[in-house]
Amino acid sequence: MRVLLIVVIFALGVAFEASGETNKGVLIIASNMLDMGDPEKHEARNDLFEFAPPYHVFVSHGYEVDFVSPLGGKVEFMREPLGISSYTIKYEGFLDKTANTLTPEEVDPSKYSGVFTGGGYGVMFDVAKDAKIQAIIGQIYQNQGIVGAGGHGTASIINVKLPNGEYLVKDKRIAGFPNSTETSKPWAKQGTLLPFLIESQLKKNGAIAENKETLSDKHQVVIDNRIVSTMFLPSAALVAKEMILLMEQNK
Repeated sequence: MRVLLIVVIFALGVAFEASGETNKGVLIIASNMLDMGDPEKHEARNDLFEFAPPYHVFVSHGYEVDFVSPLGGKVEFMREPLGISSYTIKYEGFLDKTANTLTPEEVDPSKYSGVFTGGGYGVMFDVAKDAKIQAIIGQIYQNQGIVGAGGHGTASIINVKLPNGEYLVKDKRIAGFPNSTETSKPWAKQGTLLPFLIESQLKKNGAIAENKETLSDKHQVVIDNRIVSTMFLPSAALVAKEMILLMEQNK
């Protein structure tokens, strides 16, 4: 029975390969920032819980995942591994990937059917103003790819411009942290350490800003015109799931 199962799996693999139908990859964007530049060393790292679970969802569905950061090389995370984060670190090569992220120059956008950015404040400081990464996001979207963001990862797509000169987010519903949260929480000294506020920047660039003040459920995943976003950390894996559904439709 075991031999038969192996033969069947092998046959399916050969048939899949012969058909020429393969999954394109997913590019995950991370930050190189470690702190916010203040003496108290407020962390501006990537949030592990908004990167490891989506990574697991992508690889478990057969997608090859690459990481890119503004400087390339190793990127750092906040939070200790728990649950699915521990699993994907131990068994799915997460740390190998995040210790060797690509530079923007090494990325070929045509290889990817989706691009995702997780949260943590880091992306607001470097990714959000990196012209090369902005161009990569724009090219993947222009190639009919799916764009995803979780938490403060929304900052990565706010300033992306399309060939027609308009912002990617214009006239689209995009989830992100509201100003009221940023200015009332101590995480970044009530927002005073941040280079911008996500809600304000979304509105400035023509987006319809969605957050816990406009959504019936703060865990909600917002989907609009091939952009998938959420404001709340536990829903990052759901963004990956919805991205996969859209990517499969595009085949």
